[in-house]
Amino acid sequence: MGSLHNASTEQLQELDALHHLHPFTDTRALNKKGVRVIKRADGVYLWDSNDRKFLDGMAGLWCVNVGYGRKEIMDAAYQQMQQLPYYNSFFQTSHPPAIELSARIAEVTPAKFNRVFFCGSGSEANDTVVRMVRHYWAALGKPDKKVIISRENAYHGSTMAGASLGGMKPMHAQGGLPIADIEHIMQPHWFLHGIDQSPEAFGKQAAMALEQRIQQLGADKVAAFIAEPVQGAGGVIVPPSTYWPEIQRICKAHDILLVADEVICGFGRTARWFGSETYDIDADLMAIAKGLSSGYLPIGGVVVSDRVAEGLEQGGDFNHGYTYSGHPACAAAALANIELMQRERIVENAAEKTAPYFQQKLSELSDHPLVGQIRGVGMLGAIQLCPEKPSNKPFAKSGAVATVCRDHAMHNGLVMRAVDDAMILSPPLVISESEIDELFAIATESIDQTYKDLEDGKIEF
Repeated sequence: MGSLHNASTEQLQELDALHHLHPFTDTRALNKKGVRVIKRADGVYLWDSNDRKFLDGMAGLWCVNVGYGRKEIMDAAYQQMQQLPYYNSFFQTSHPPAIELSARIAEVTPAKFNRVFFCGSGSEANDTVVRMVRHYWAALGKPDKKVIISRENAYHGSTMAGASLGGMKPMHAQGGLPIADIEHIMQPHWFLHGIDQSPEAFGKQAAMALEQRIQQLGADKVAAFIAEPVQGAGGVIVPPSTYWPEIQRICKAHDILLVADEVICGFGRTARWFGSETYDIDADLMAIAKGLSSGYLPIGGVVVSDRVAEGLEQGGDFNHGYTYSGHPACAAAALANIELMQRERIVENAAEKTAPYFQQKLSELSDHPLVGQIRGVGMLGAIQLCPEKPSNKPFAKSGAVATVCRDHAMHNGLVMRAVDDAMILSPPLVISESEIDELFAIATESIDQTYKDLEDGKIEF
């Protein structure tokens, strides 16, 4: 165990402030407040350095699908490290964990997907998508077909290419983003953009924005359209039923590749193995990570359809890769994770039992005076907070009220994420019905406390 195992919370906070830079963080504000130090976890629960217990309503960062403390995954990684802790997949080499994991991924994905390019994260997977789709079209003699269209408020990672594909303006404001030949169209967020029409009509309208942009740019210039089946970090934006059928029609009509970013939705999050199955998306490429190993070790990849694989083979060397592509221990952990999910029927059990119950409990919050909309599918949920009902009017200071609600939830023992004016939930797939009851009891209490704070004038919004 590390030398800081018995250190006090204050000692850990001091060292963290001196040496640790955190993602997506105002460093000065965090150091003044002090970090929360998480020291252990089991099942769906976390404990901090003060031994406070939290129900993890976000499965880590959308990823711990099988819950914490799964010895099968830990043992697989340990045993692999004893035999072959590391080797690369360059220089015409491979190793058993990467080979076996590739085959197992082909087994659980739709039939047209039989190849995997490994990397270390979802961000790297989407960087790979950019390189891969452009190389694919160049291999087919169409090097000018390189524009990739994404959506506003999408999240595809935080590397240069991943953040460019994403449509989040605060990210684009830093670092000279987006990079060239990335375009963005409207997101299918009915509550925000289409509340004055039916969801079905709005879904078609949002999809038609893709066709309009293709026509503006020229189909001979557009390589691909990339989207999450359900936008995760953007606020769990569940598309209307008409959206994905129209998107697919447009991609096929203009011969552009369709890329499903399954980093969050993949491996059971929508109560199917992949979000593409939930929405009948006939993708050409799928970016994967997070639930691939349930977050136990970092690994990601791009699952490649037969059509794209055959095209890439015509292009000679694909000059792209990572030191840790298919890392043996990470691949072994991911393989153990998938085997565990299959053996325990985790996705199927969620679909048949716990996901419907989760959605039922989520929907019960729709009558709350602070809740404007409920969005959800599978084990994903969003509670949209709003100042007036019925209305999609936002709070004047975006995120202020949700941040207060998040802090109440943490104080009450629940990890619930705030995204703009929405509260987000994405618990481990193995959460039980009694734990779902506990989750929503705390969520409701936290929203009640936030509403009282508003009534008492304690929140500047």
